This record gives sequence, structure tokens and C-alpha cells, in this order.
Amino acid sequence: MKILNKKLIIAIDGPSGAGKSTLSKALAHQFGYLNIDTGAMYRSISLLAQQRRIDPHDSDALKILCADLSIEFVLRGASEDVLVNGVDVSDAIRTPEISLLVPQIAACPVVREAMLQLQRKMGDAGGVVLEGRDIGTVVFPQADIKFFLSATAAERGRRRYAELQEKGIDVDLQQTIAEVKARDAADTARTLAPLMQADDAIIIDSTQLSIENVLQKMVTIVKAKQAELAG
Repeated sequence: MKILNKKLIIAIDGPSGAGKSTLSKALAHQFGYLNIDTGAMYRSISLLAQQRRIDPHDSDALKILCADLSIEFVLRGASEDVLVNGVDVSDAIRTPEISLLVPQIAACPVVREAMLQLQRKMGDAGGVVLEGRDIGTVVFPQADIKFFLSATAAERGRRRYAELQEKGIDVDLQQTIAEVKARDAADTARTLAPLMQADDAIIIDSTQLSIENVLQKMVTIVKAKQAELAG
């Protein structure tokens, strides 16, 4: 049966610093889809928890925080801003401190359940690209296309270092690489929705590839899927 112009659900998973955010935005733009940065959603909650001095293990306080939370992704020119309760937190959620706090907040069941429901509500109709660590395994196991992006920890740390330096944040390269490795360990070891590769995911190692190279591969795969559905 031919399915004309079906709006796909595209999942992009992978460890921190693999290029998921950049590629998710680019791929969504390529096809006119909505980009849902799930990592930014967890970072946003982590930022609020830090600002309000909420203990990462205080489930009751985090549940209240999630219940009174509005997250929007707003396109402004070539950039995508993250608004939390109407406030632009795009830069604030990308600091090293928040990066280290995210695994603790994301491991809280009430936070994951709240974000799971919100992500499914935002993406269920299709026409979306979602990126995170459990999109293809937990959030949308029925996704039409599942990508798993990877790169060595050293390369991902180097990219993160360059990104922070460009924003004027003084960081150390070796410390940044160490933080990436620590984040990997936390994401992989957590009991609830750990970082996992879906059995049917398409693996792309970007260690020696440019963003443009990876995007080209992904676009080719999406177009092939569209052609397949169109019969």
C-alpha cells in the first residue's frame, strides 16, 4: 500500500557530544520537520532545579517542578532557542555544571515520565526529528527511522571544548574530555532508560566525518524511506 507524503518520526540517539543536536536541527530543516531537542528539555529542568536549589534526589520537589513547566523550541533565523516558562535559556543550559547535573536529574523516574509524555505528545503526529539517548528504545520504539550517532570520547570532548571556547567560557581540554567520559558512564549505567542503541538503528560514527558528511548520509536514508513508503 502506497503512503503518500507520510510524515515520519525520526529518532536520533547517541552519547553526549556526538553531534545529535546540530544534526537533528539540520535534518529537520531539510525536510520541514519540527526538531525536538529532548536533551535540552532535561537540561532545562536541571537548570531550574539548580536555580531553585532542589536536591536531584528529591522526587516530590522535581514532580512539582515538572508540573509547572513550559518548554518551547523557537526558530529565530538559523538558530533554535529554548524557552522555559517564557525565558530564553539556550546558553544557560549548556554550561559544564549543568552537563554534570543532567544525569542525576534525568535518572529521576518522575522527571522521565513527565518528559516522556511531553515528547510523545509533541511528536506522535509525525513530521518530527527527536534526539536524545532513549528515543528509539523508549520514547518512540516505533519510529520510522532510527539513527545512532557515535564518536570517540576524545573527539566529542574536543568538540565540546571548542564549542565552549567559542562562547567565551574558559575550560580545560583534558577536563572537558574527562567530563564527557563521566557523562557516558552515568548515562550508560543508570537503571532507568539508560543510553542504548536500538537493535534496528542505523549506526553512523562521526569521529572522522564532518557535520555535512553525516547530514548527507542521513538525508539519503530519509529520502530512501520516503520513496519506499510512496511505493
